Amino acid sequence: MIDSSMATRLLAQDARALLMRLGRLKPFSLQMPMVVAATVPPAAQAAMEGHMIRTRRRLRTMVLDYIRRLRGPRGRPMWPHIAQRRFAILRLLFNAVISQFEIFAEVLTQRSQHETGVWIAGLDDLAADALMLPGGFYKPPPVICYLDRSLGAAIRRARTRLPGGAQSPVAIIRVPRERMVGSGIASSLVHEVGHQGAALLDLVNSLRPEILDVGRPRCCHQRLAWHLWERWISEIVADFWSVAKLGIGATRGTMNMVSLPRAFMFRLDTQDPHPMPWIRVKLGCAMGRVLYPHPQWDRLAELWESLYPLAGLDTSRRRAIDALELTLPAFVDLLINHRPRALGGRSLKQVMVRDECQPDRLAAAYRPWRQSLARMRSTPPTISFAIIGQARADGRMSPEEESELVGDLLSYWAMRSALDTSILCAAQPGPTRHRRPAGPSRRPHPIFH
Repeated sequence: MIDSSMATRLLAQDARALLMRLGRLKPFSLQMPMVVAATVPPAAQAAMEGHMIRTRRRLRTMVLDYIRRLRGPRGRPMWPHIAQRRFAILRLLFNAVISQFEIFAEVLTQRSQHETGVWIAGLDDLAADALMLPGGFYKPPPVICYLDRSLGAAIRRARTRLPGGAQSPVAIIRVPRERMVGSGIASSLVHEVGHQGAALLDLVNSLRPEILDVGRPRCCHQRLAWHLWERWISEIVADFWSVAKLGIGATRGTMNMVSLPRAFMFRLDTQDPHPMPWIRVKLGCAMGRVLYPHPQWDRLAELWESLYPLAGLDTSRRRAIDALELTLPAFVDLLINHRPRALGGRSLKQVMVRDECQPDRLAAAYRPWRQSLARMRSTPPTISFAIIGQARADGRMSPEEESELVGDLLSYWAMRSALDTSILCAAQPGPTRHRRPAGPSRRPHPIFH
């Protein structure tokens, strides 16, 4: 029979080893080399560092308490199988901490890449601007971006669950590297920002009952269409956010992203939260036509239909598309006139539409904006991308010029944010300095504990 003291000794050593590995997870500010312009926003840095410090401290306390309890009350050791079970839970918690650390580290590591790191910091500014909503309807969380080899963007929203159950203190947006750099990057990024904005306004939960209520008394084909609108609403709201912020540049970016072989273009999966690619572009044109009226939306829809004609589709799929197109105007009307409680009686159209993004105004603004470096740099990032997207749609800007201009703007926004932060920090009164006694201090720095 195994002596319980052997199990106690083994598990105590394993717990102490776990403590040592936990101590190796140093603060990000001590590990991540990057130029100043590539650093994450101070609020995001503080939120991530604070979260990890609290998480490490909490787990450290649990491990130390476990080691104390191993011998049990009055010197009686804990039963080996109970001790092992509790240690296994500690290991799972430790692995969750490691997973959280890696999530944040993946975001920060790319900031050390030459030029790319600065561009990513510029995307942080674009994301922050896209999340702003006039009226103070919510307090936007910090947003940080990183690149990935995937074809689509994604977001881990703030205050959603991290591994282990803790809530993320920041929103993290993954952007496809293949979209760097051009105006298409804004379409993907602002779409993901739209998911965060929709969550802050609780749009999905407030829209779903209205959609189901409208679709209930219809015929079978129209019921299917309204069921699909309800199923796709989370992605549709994010597309709506992108169109409202960027104008036609958002829908053109969507066209570029979903340009797939024909076999994928008309795939209809009632369980997929993403709309069928073909109807998604048509929906973007329909939303743009109502938000920012202009003949360009009809031309874009006709172009899309010529690239992917409906001829040759099977009967069931064609009927579904016909029903979706038939209900499309009513659905868009319901969406833009929706009045969620968070907006205090205002509709989405009233809050989201910006006069600066009207197509004629964007077109008129292009030349003076392009000819004045000061004007380009003082224009909010989303408006700048809306101007660029409109210029591309009008054929007034080449892809080469667009790519160079977007890279320059991202670099400038990153540098401006870094300088603003430095100036703000320099303006703060420093702590009172006391004369130290001679000789090195033996007290360990609190950040490591």
